[in-house]
Amino acid sequence: MAADGDIRVACAAIVRDGALLCVRKVGTGLFMLPGGKPEPGEDGLAALQREVMEELGCALHPGSARPLGRYTAPAAHEAGRTVHADIWLADLSGVPQAQAEIAEIRWIDLHDPKAGPLLAPLLRTQVMPALRQL
Repeated sequence: MAADGDIRVACAAIVRDGALLCVRKVGTGLFMLPGGKPEPGEDGLAALQREVMEELGCALHPGSARPLGRYTAPAAHEAGRTVHADIWLADLSGVPQAQAEIAEIRWIDLHDPKAGPLLAPLLRTQVMPALRQL
């Protein structure tokens, strides 16, 4: 159960040719998945669709989003807070480009042992291992 002050997000795991699309937000050093916090009254999938459009300038391919799972880890950039993430496997319609608060996008090989230090805790410890099992 999430405590007050914890962070709830919906994120997209977009995999192509064995690589995962990751984003680095302005002012941060770690890569994470595209996505973000739902607005009041917005469900996770609606939040994901909105955030992907805002951050990457393209849409999720209609009907492609399917739940990967719910994961919890220490927040990457907010000390003492925990992030609770609903992760959706999805495909994009269009070419992703860094927009809004995104400083950089990068396709990271799912099996690259050197990628670990570049990744936020949730991505490094839970999502990447789950994706490797697919």
